[in-house]
Amino acid sequence: MSLILDIYGRMVMAGEAKDYGIGMAKDEAVFAIYRRHAETPTWSIVKTPRLANAQGAYSVLGGQGQVLRRGRDLKQVLRVFDGRRFDVV
Repeated sequence: MSLILDIYGRMVMAGEAKDYGIGMAKDEAVFAIYRRHAETPTWSIVKTPRLANAQGAYSVLGGQGQVLRRGRDLKQVLRVFDGRRFDVV
C-alpha cells in the first residue's frame, strides 16, 4: 500500500490528483485516483488474484478503462507513472 500512496502523494503535490477511493469486491481490490471530485477515476490500480498465474494480478487502468500496464509485481506495474512528470506547483 505504501508504494501506491507514494505515487498518489506525488500526484497530489503536482496538482494531478485531488481524491482517491478504495473498493473491494469478492474477486478484486481497486485503488482509484481522481483528478477532480465527483468524476470517474482518472487512473485505477487493480489487484485481481485469479489472474496472478496468467497475466499478473496487478494492473493500472486509464480513465476510459484501457489497460496501461499489467504484471505480477506491483512495483514494476507502477512504473507506468514514472514517465509522467509530477512537478511541484
